[in-house]
Amino acid sequence: MVSRENVIKFINEYLKSETVKDVSQNGLQVEGVSDVKKIVFGVSANMEFFRRAAAAGADMVVVHHGLLWSDNPVITGVFRRRIEFLIKNNINLCAWHLPLDMHPAVGNNAQIAQRLGLKNLKPFGEYHGVKIGFCGELKTPLAAGEIEKKLGLKANIIFNTWKKEIIKIAVVSGGGQGMFFQAEDAGADLFITGSADEFVQELARETEVNFMALGHYNSETFGVKALMEIVAKKFKTEVAFIDVANKL
Repeated sequence: MVSRENVIKFINEYLKSETVKDVSQNGLQVEGVSDVKKIVFGVSANMEFFRRAAAAGADMVVVHHGLLWSDNPVITGVFRRRIEFLIKNNINLCAWHLPLDMHPAVGNNAQIAQRLGLKNLKPFGEYHGVKIGFCGELKTPLAAGEIEKKLGLKANIIFNTWKKEIIKIAVVSGGGQGMFFQAEDAGADLFITGSADEFVQELARETEVNFMALGHYNSETFGVKALMEIVAKKFKTEVAFIDVANKL
Protein backbone atom coordinates (compact mmCIF):
# COMPACT_ATOMS: atom_id res chain seq x y z
CA MET A 1 0.00 0.00 0.00
CA VAL A 2 1.22 3.49 -0.86
CA SER A 3 0.02 7.00 -0.10
CA ARG A 4 -1.90 8.69 -2.91
CA GLU A 5 -0.10 11.94 -2.19
CA ASN A 6 3.32 10.30 -2.42
CA VAL A 7 2.52 8.86 -5.85
CA ILE A 8 1.22 12.17 -7.16
CA LYS A 9 4.14 14.12 -5.74
CA PHE A 10 6.63 11.70 -7.30
CA ILE A 11 5.03 11.79 -10.77
CA ASN A 12 4.68 15.59 -10.70
CA GLU A 13 8.36 15.94 -9.84
CA TYR A 14 9.50 13.24 -12.26
CA LEU A 15 7.60 14.77 -15.19
CA LYS A 16 8.32 18.34 -14.02
CA SER A 17 4.65 18.98 -14.68
CA GLU A 18 4.50 22.25 -12.76
CA THR A 19 6.87 23.81 -15.30
CA VAL A 20 4.63 22.93 -18.26
CA LYS A 21 1.83 25.22 -19.41
CA ASP A 22 -1.04 22.97 -20.43
CA VAL A 23 -4.76 22.95 -21.19
CA SER A 24 -5.04 19.84 -18.99
CA GLN A 25 -5.26 20.07 -15.23
CA ASN A 26 -2.31 17.78 -14.56
CA GLY A 27 -2.15 15.72 -11.38
CA LEU A 28 -5.08 14.69 -9.20
CA GLN A 29 -8.42 15.39 -10.88
CA VAL A 30 -10.87 13.34 -8.81
CA GLU A 31 -10.11 12.33 -5.23
CA GLY A 32 -10.58 8.74 -4.03
CA VAL A 33 -9.05 6.75 -1.19
CA SER A 34 -5.89 8.08 0.44
CA ASP A 35 -4.08 4.73 0.57
CA VAL A 36 -3.55 2.96 -2.75
CA LYS A 37 -3.04 -0.77 -3.33
CA LYS A 38 -3.35 -0.94 -7.12
CA ILE A 39 -2.78 1.65 -9.84
CA VAL A 40 -4.22 1.14 -13.32
CA PHE A 41 -2.77 3.07 -16.25
CA GLY A 42 -4.46 3.93 -19.54
CA VAL A 43 -4.61 6.51 -22.30
CA SER A 44 -8.01 8.15 -21.88
CA ALA A 45 -10.53 8.73 -19.09
CA ASN A 46 -13.83 7.22 -20.17
CA MET A 47 -16.49 4.98 -18.65
CA GLU A 48 -15.30 1.77 -20.30
CA PHE A 49 -11.82 2.32 -18.90
CA PHE A 50 -13.22 3.18 -15.45
CA ARG A 51 -15.38 0.05 -15.36
CA ARG A 52 -12.48 -2.19 -16.29
CA ALA A 53 -10.24 -0.46 -13.75
CA ALA A 54 -12.82 -0.93 -10.98
CA ALA A 55 -13.24 -4.59 -11.93
CA ALA A 56 -9.46 -4.98 -11.72
CA GLY A 57 -9.48 -3.58 -8.18
CA ALA A 58 -7.89 -0.21 -8.92
CA ASP A 59 -7.69 2.44 -6.20
CA MET A 60 -6.07 4.91 -8.60
CA VAL A 61 -6.08 5.40 -12.36
CA VAL A 62 -3.42 7.35 -14.24
CA VAL A 63 -4.21 8.54 -17.76
CA HIS A 64 -2.87 10.83 -20.47
CA HIS A 65 -6.26 12.34 -21.37
CA GLY A 66 -8.09 13.24 -18.17
CA LEU A 67 -11.51 14.76 -17.53
CA LEU A 68 -10.55 18.26 -16.40
CA TRP A 69 -9.40 20.76 -19.03
CA SER A 70 -9.33 24.53 -19.22
CA ASP A 71 -12.69 24.56 -21.02
CA ASN A 72 -14.50 22.16 -18.67
CA PRO A 73 -18.22 21.64 -19.31
CA VAL A 74 -20.81 21.88 -16.55
CA ILE A 75 -21.14 18.63 -14.58
CA THR A 76 -24.01 17.04 -16.51
CA GLY A 77 -24.62 14.07 -18.79
CA VAL A 78 -21.67 11.84 -19.64
CA PHE A 79 -19.28 14.08 -17.71
CA ARG A 80 -21.39 13.80 -14.53
CA ARG A 81 -21.76 10.01 -14.86
CA ARG A 82 -18.00 9.53 -15.23
CA ILE A 83 -17.22 11.57 -12.13
CA GLU A 84 -20.07 9.93 -10.21
CA PHE A 85 -18.67 6.47 -11.00
CA LEU A 86 -15.20 7.41 -9.75
CA ILE A 87 -16.51 8.89 -6.51
CA LYS A 88 -18.88 5.98 -5.88
CA ASN A 89 -15.99 3.54 -6.27
CA ASN A 90 -13.46 5.65 -4.33
CA ILE A 91 -11.07 5.69 -7.31
CA ASN A 92 -8.50 8.46 -7.67
CA LEU A 93 -8.22 9.91 -11.17
CA CYS A 94 -4.86 11.42 -12.12
CA ALA A 95 -3.83 12.75 -15.53
CA TRP A 96 -0.66 14.07 -17.13
CA HIS A 97 -1.01 15.47 -20.65
CA LEU A 98 1.83 17.51 -22.20
CA PRO A 99 4.30 16.51 -19.47
CA LEU A 100 3.82 12.93 -20.66
CA ASP A 101 4.20 13.86 -24.32
CA MET A 102 7.44 15.78 -24.01
CA HIS A 103 9.38 14.03 -21.24
CA PRO A 104 12.86 13.08 -22.54
CA ALA A 105 12.74 9.54 -21.11
CA VAL A 106 9.19 8.23 -20.65
CA GLY A 107 7.37 10.69 -22.92
CA ASN A 108 5.33 9.39 -25.85
CA ASN A 109 7.67 11.02 -28.35
CA ALA A 110 10.88 9.92 -26.65
CA GLN A 111 9.57 6.37 -26.45
CA ILE A 112 8.70 6.31 -30.16
CA ALA A 113 12.14 7.70 -31.01
CA GLN A 114 13.75 5.09 -28.78
CA ARG A 115 11.90 2.22 -30.43
CA LEU A 116 12.99 3.46 -33.84
CA GLY A 117 16.59 3.83 -32.67
CA LEU A 118 16.77 7.51 -33.61
CA LYS A 119 20.08 9.23 -32.90
CA ASN A 120 21.10 12.89 -32.62
CA LEU A 121 17.74 13.75 -31.09
CA LYS A 122 16.69 17.39 -31.03
CA PRO A 123 13.51 18.97 -29.62
CA PHE A 124 10.88 19.41 -32.34
CA GLY A 125 7.29 20.52 -32.74
CA GLU A 126 6.52 23.88 -31.15
CA TYR A 127 3.20 24.01 -29.31
CA HIS A 128 2.32 27.20 -27.41
CA GLY A 129 5.98 28.18 -27.35
CA VAL A 130 7.27 24.79 -26.16
CA LYS A 131 8.73 21.98 -28.26
CA ILE A 132 6.96 18.77 -27.30
CA GLY A 133 8.36 16.27 -29.84
CA PHE A 134 11.69 15.06 -31.15
CA CYS A 135 13.52 14.83 -34.46
CA GLY A 136 16.35 12.41 -35.06
CA GLU A 137 18.11 10.17 -37.54
CA LEU A 138 18.14 6.48 -38.31
CA LYS A 139 21.48 4.69 -38.59
CA THR A 140 20.24 2.96 -41.74
CA PRO A 141 17.15 3.72 -43.86
CA LEU A 142 13.88 1.98 -43.02
CA ALA A 143 10.79 1.35 -45.14
CA ALA A 144 7.35 2.22 -43.78
CA GLY A 145 6.58 -1.42 -43.01
CA GLU A 146 9.79 -1.79 -41.02
CA ILE A 147 8.91 1.30 -38.99
CA GLU A 148 5.50 -0.15 -38.16
CA LYS A 149 7.16 -3.41 -37.10
CA LYS A 150 9.54 -1.60 -34.74
CA LEU A 151 6.64 0.28 -33.18
CA GLY A 152 4.54 -2.88 -32.91
CA LEU A 153 1.44 -1.47 -34.59
CA LYS A 154 -0.19 -0.84 -37.95
CA ALA A 155 -0.45 2.80 -38.98
CA ASN A 156 -3.86 4.23 -39.87
CA ILE A 157 -2.54 6.29 -42.80
CA ILE A 158 0.75 6.35 -44.67
CA PHE A 159 1.71 8.73 -47.47
CA ASN A 160 4.96 7.10 -48.56
CA THR A 161 5.19 7.95 -52.24
CA TRP A 162 8.57 9.63 -52.47
CA LYS A 163 11.66 7.76 -53.58
CA LYS A 164 14.10 9.39 -51.19
CA GLU A 165 15.41 7.28 -48.32
CA ILE A 166 13.88 7.74 -44.89
CA ILE A 167 16.69 8.77 -42.56
CA LYS A 168 15.51 11.82 -40.65
CA ILE A 169 12.24 11.42 -38.72
CA ALA A 170 10.19 13.99 -36.80
CA VAL A 171 7.78 12.73 -34.14
CA VAL A 172 4.86 14.37 -32.33
CA SER A 173 2.29 12.02 -30.81
CA GLY A 174 -1.46 12.65 -30.74
CA GLY A 175 -3.02 15.43 -32.81
CA GLY A 176 0.20 16.80 -34.25
CA GLN A 177 -0.80 16.91 -37.93
CA GLY A 178 -0.82 20.72 -37.86
CA MET A 179 2.96 20.64 -37.34
CA PHE A 180 3.57 19.28 -40.84
CA PHE A 181 5.30 22.47 -42.02
CA GLN A 182 7.61 22.30 -39.02
CA ALA A 183 8.62 18.80 -40.13
CA GLU A 184 9.44 20.16 -43.57
CA ASP A 185 11.44 23.03 -42.06
CA ALA A 186 13.38 20.54 -39.93
CA GLY A 187 14.39 18.64 -43.08
CA ALA A 188 12.50 15.49 -42.08
CA ASP A 189 12.07 12.67 -44.56
CA LEU A 190 9.15 11.35 -42.53
CA PHE A 191 6.73 12.94 -40.08
CA ILE A 192 5.11 10.57 -37.56
CA THR A 193 2.11 11.69 -35.53
CA GLY A 194 -1.17 10.29 -34.26
CA SER A 195 -3.96 11.92 -36.24
CA ALA A 196 -4.50 12.99 -39.83
CA ASP A 197 -6.80 15.52 -41.48
CA GLU A 198 -7.96 16.31 -45.01
CA PHE A 199 -5.11 18.70 -45.79
CA VAL A 200 -2.37 16.18 -44.99
CA GLN A 201 -2.50 14.29 -48.29
CA GLU A 202 -1.69 17.30 -50.42
CA LEU A 203 0.90 18.65 -48.00
CA ALA A 204 2.72 15.33 -48.25
CA ARG A 205 2.57 15.52 -52.04
CA GLU A 206 3.71 19.14 -52.27
CA THR A 207 6.43 19.06 -49.60
CA GLU A 208 7.61 15.54 -50.49
CA VAL A 209 7.73 14.72 -46.79
CA ASN A 210 6.46 11.22 -46.04
CA PHE A 211 3.67 11.04 -43.46
CA MET A 212 2.54 8.37 -41.02
CA ALA A 213 -0.50 8.62 -38.72
CA LEU A 214 -0.44 5.92 -36.05
CA GLY A 215 -3.84 6.87 -34.60
CA HIS A 216 -4.12 9.41 -31.79
CA TYR A 217 -4.74 6.71 -29.18
CA ASN A 218 -2.08 4.28 -30.42
CA SER A 219 0.59 6.97 -30.58
CA GLU A 220 0.02 7.75 -26.91
CA THR A 221 0.12 4.30 -25.33
CA PHE A 222 3.92 4.43 -25.13
CA GLY A 223 4.25 7.11 -22.45
CA VAL A 224 1.74 5.74 -19.93
CA LYS A 225 3.28 2.27 -20.21
CA ALA A 226 6.78 3.65 -19.61
CA LEU A 227 5.56 5.76 -16.68
CA MET A 228 3.83 2.70 -15.24
CA GLU A 229 7.14 0.84 -15.08
CA ILE A 230 8.81 3.77 -13.32
CA VAL A 231 6.02 3.99 -10.73
CA ALA A 232 6.00 0.22 -10.15
CA LYS A 233 9.74 0.22 -9.55
CA LYS A 234 9.61 3.25 -7.25
CA PHE A 235 6.74 2.11 -5.04
CA LYS A 236 6.72 -1.66 -5.58
CA THR A 237 2.95 -1.55 -5.82
CA GLU A 238 0.65 -3.51 -8.10
CA VAL A 239 0.12 -1.87 -11.48
CA ALA A 240 -1.62 -2.75 -14.74
CA PHE A 241 -2.26 -1.21 -18.15
CA ILE A 242 -5.79 -1.41 -19.50
CA ASP A 243 -6.14 -1.06 -23.25
CA VAL A 244 -9.50 0.27 -24.40
CA ALA A 245 -8.59 -0.16 -28.06
CA ASN A 246 -9.29 2.84 -30.28
CA LYS A 247 -8.28 3.05 -33.96
CA LEU A 248 -8.67 6.83 -34.07
